[in-house]
Amino acid sequence: MKKIAFIPARYGSTRFPAKPLALIAGKPLIVHVYERVAAAKGLDGVYVATDDERIAEAVAHLGAPVILTKLPAHTGTDRLAEAAAQAGLSGDDLIINVQGDQPLVHPQSVEDVIRPFIENYDGSFAMSTLAYAITDPREIHDPKDVKMTFEANGNALYFSRAAIPFGRDHWQHPVYKHLGVYAYTKAFVDSFNQFKPGVLEEVEKLEQLRVLENGQRIRVVVTAHDSLEVDLPEDIVRIESSLLSCK
Repeated sequence: MKKIAFIPARYGSTRFPAKPLALIAGKPLIVHVYERVAAAKGLDGVYVATDDERIAEAVAHLGAPVILTKLPAHTGTDRLAEAAAQAGLSGDDLIINVQGDQPLVHPQSVEDVIRPFIENYDGSFAMSTLAYAITDPREIHDPKDVKMTFEANGNALYFSRAAIPFGRDHWQHPVYKHLGVYAYTKAFVDSFNQFKPGVLEEVEKLEQLRVLENGQRIRVVVTAHDSLEVDLPEDIVRIESSLLSCK
């Protein structure tokens, strides 16, 4: 089983056009993401999957393999179905999907999301993803930060832009944020690409809900590392501050 990471990145974001090329501490966003994913252990390759030559050029000097996708993609996972086919992956190969707007993704988190597939995998879930216990109270009620709940056995119950779970009286337990890192086999990515977007996915604008709405299980791994995302231009200042604090 090969373990291949893909970083989907599109140029035409409606909220932040040309986002993958936005400079963060002097380097394009997509370069930060690629360098961090490439530092993860246990991967057999890392590809940038994009629909734009300008993004491909931004990582060319790193020697990063780039796959140019041509078909319209409803989500990043849809784009991966085309990219994985171009890369010649077989059905049992493992795809790690790291969203291209996470310049602070930790290499250990990439290793974390793979773990359920290599430690006594029993086929009871279709994909894995990451959760992080929120430390910034602002994120609990910010719809930009996706919250999640999961079962005692680690399978996801729901993802929402709302604050979940909602404490009727009070709530002193951790609230978990979803991080946009996934692992699944190529066979499942091909199946996902055939699923029709569900009602919950359309309402929340969250592609992972398509998996739950089609009766598939998602295994959740709680990671020790946060991964701030770039959704809007003003996020860059916050991320640059985080980079400086890590030095």
